[in-house]
Amino acid sequence: MAIQLNHTIVPVRDKTASATFLSEILGLEPPRPFGPFLCVETANSVSLDYDDRGVLEHHHYAFLVSEEEFDAIFARITRRGLSYWADPGHAHEGRINDHGRGFYVEDPSGHNLEVLTRPYGS
Repeated sequence: MAIQLNHTIVPVRDKTASATFLSEILGLEPPRPFGPFLCVETANSVSLDYDDRGVLEHHHYAFLVSEEEFDAIFARITRRGLSYWADPGHAHEGRINDHGRGFYVEDPSGHNLEVLTRPYGS
């Protein structure tokens, strides 16, 4: 069996708010509970398991999507009136980047979510 990432724990202030935000923005199934976590599963069966019991540190999570998925996700971001940036340092607000297409948006806990259509180095 090839090694694959199965899940990662995402520390948040409010697991319901952050897990629901991600699932709605990316157009995924609603979060499902598992033990103390709320889990959001991606198309490649990797789950992000939201946990609001510990110390909150901000992290970066990048999601590789198709052009069609990008359009739908970007439409959901703009419909909500959310701020987005072309860069991880948030210096270029209201722009997408030109490596394929990509942008960064913050979730309710301050995690830096990246949506991109091409892996870096491709």
